Amino acid sequence: QVQLVESGGGLVQPGGSLRLSCVASGSDFMIYDMGWYRQAPRTQRELVAAITRGDNRNYADSVKGRFTISRDNAKNTVYLQMNSLKPEDTAVYYCNTNYSDYVWPLMAWGQGIQVTVSS
Repeated sequence: QVQLVESGGGLVQPGGSLRLSCVASGSDFMIYDMGWYRQAPRTQRELVAAITRGDNRNYADSVKGRFTISRDNAKNTVYLQMNSLKPEDTAVYYCNTNYSDYVWPLMAWGQGIQVTVSS
């Protein structure tokens, strides 16, 4: 089973930047897609950005041009560089992955990390 651990969240002023990281750990697994979702209070969890193993990327319209997703397959790590942050980016950010234990297709979620954009 894969465990995901996020880091890099915190408090930042509007216009600032943060870089989130998510490391997948476990044994005998192959990571396929990785992504970041977010959930603000009283809203549904939404996709922010996703990246395939072959580096195809997909972004929510609200973050295009400001956020960049990347990954290091050797380290089983996905990153989210967030620039020009806005108060509406405030949310709990969750890392997600579709992976395989070489038998079954599986999915894992991180525990979530808070990002707060406020002056």
